[in-house]
Amino acid sequence: MADVALSSPMKPAGIVGIILIIVGIIGFAYGGLGWNTEKKDAQLGPIEIKHTEKHGINFPPVLSGLCLVGGIVLVVVGSRQT
Repeated sequence: MADVALSSPMKPAGIVGIILIIVGIIGFAYGGLGWNTEKKDAQLGPIEIKHTEKHGINFPPVLSGLCLVGGIVLVVVGSRQT
């Protein structure tokens, strides 16, 4: 029979670190997160008047870098804890 390596569950510091790394990469790649919503202003029979609103969160590059570095540090610290 083959030996099965038992893996320990991930530590909270590692999970937060991975989330920070993802946020940092998104911040560098897109400059933040953005989305659009469509709102109906008026409807008169089959005629509708709508408008689109843009929403978003802008990430300065410095903040993206801090998230990335902080995430890497947390993953390393979380993996060293026993």
